[in-house]
Amino acid sequence: MSKRLQVLLEEPEYRGLVRIARARGMTVSEWVRHALREAAREEPSVNRACKLAAIRAAAVYSFPVGNIDAMLTDIDRGRA
Repeated sequence: MSKRLQVLLEEPEYRGLVRIARARGMTVSEWVRHALREAAREEPSVNRACKLAAIRAAAVYSFPVGNIDAMLTDIDRGRA
């Protein structure tokens, strides 16, 4: 189901959007929907504090790891 969103713009702002939309061969509505989707895609799905908390929680552990050069060699060998 579609929802209506009303946004009030000053006349110069609106004319600018009309100009941009026309240059892209779109209606103003199409361009606004496209711009909002792009802006939403760029928003992080998890906020910064949650990411930092996860990194700090993982950093308390000390897991054994292999030699990085040996691991990279194994990876390269697997690709061949």
